[in-house]
Amino acid sequence: MERQYNSFMVIIPTGILTWQIFDGHNGISAAIFVKENLLGNVLSAIPLGISREEWLQALPRALVAGFVKTDIEFQQKGETSGTTVTFVVIDGWTITVASVGDSRCILDTQGGVVSLLTVDHRLEENAEERERVTASGGEVGRLNIFGGNEVGPLRCWPGGLCLSRSIGDTDVGEFIVPIPHVKQVKLSNAGGRLIIASDGIWDALSSDMAAKSCRGLPAELGAKLVVKEALRTRGLKDDTTCLVVDIVPCDRPVLPLTPRKKQNMLSSIFGKKSQNSMSKSTNKLSAIGVVEELFEEGSAMLAERLGKDFPLNTNSGLFRCAVCQVDQPLADGLSVNSGPFFSPASKAWEGSFLCANCRKKKDAMEGKRPSQPTVTS
Repeated sequence: MERQYNSFMVIIPTGILTWQIFDGHNGISAAIFVKENLLGNVLSAIPLGISREEWLQALPRALVAGFVKTDIEFQQKGETSGTTVTFVVIDGWTITVASVGDSRCILDTQGGVVSLLTVDHRLEENAEERERVTASGGEVGRLNIFGGNEVGPLRCWPGGLCLSRSIGDTDVGEFIVPIPHVKQVKLSNAGGRLIIASDGIWDALSSDMAAKSCRGLPAELGAKLVVKEALRTRGLKDDTTCLVVDIVPCDRPVLPLTPRKKQNMLSSIFGKKSQNSMSKSTNKLSAIGVVEELFEEGSAMLAERLGKDFPLNTNSGLFRCAVCQVDQPLADGLSVNSGPFFSPASKAWEGSFLCANCRKKKDAMEGKRPSQPTVTS
């Protein structure tokens, strides 16, 4: 990824807007494919004819389905490239962020409190992900050089990838999963600023440093200064893409300069929650009362992310796969919670319906069977 910066201003009220950063590795094909297909796959997983509130409630699950479907489709191309993804949806004052990999999205509010809206999926820094990868059949270790010395960051083997989640990376293994961490928050009408950037920025700057470097400045200048500060700090010339998005009321086109405040214990916990935690409380506020946390979930288990309903097409009598959205007879698929061998005791019909292909994907991600994607021309 080359050095880039950009800026946007969202003036409320407005419609639904999205921003994404794709940081590809081992080639650019995965990043391009995901850019062209992910949004459509997410939207196809949201039921039609629902209210705006119901749409927001359905979005976290749709993001999971869209990420997994996009991964399956890319693997069918037979290419080995991979990409991180940070996908941001803004609907009024509500922000929803889904991410795999090590790009990051932070929120800087009017009170000067910086909140992390993503979780880094680097094996070096994430003990939960290391445990999951090894439990699913992968190995975690450093690169061995001549003489048996270990160097560099922790990687998963085979493949040597430093990340535990991405889209693509067919040659690495299915324990590198495309299931995103998802967080949804609601701002007060004071607004806030999002900084969305690739890992080259965050290798040089902490979240607080990035927010401070552009606080009180217009978004366009702010994005340039974040990149400039990263270059000054570490001398990085690539992998330093940065987006700055201001979410402001219509009567306040620029976020004012806010004095820095020390985070108290509550705001610290808000920014460092375990990736497997989940909060759906509608009254949980940050330390200064301007951010309402609506939802957070980071589990890599597909069964925990897709819910328990069985969507039935009443016109055809077919069931719809929760991932690929294809209608199939019940006999052609299984519940997301069913075991590899059907038995009445396994309660096979609890959970969302999965077609046979998506069920194979789920089992492979959990280490229950080897991954053998069907390549299509």
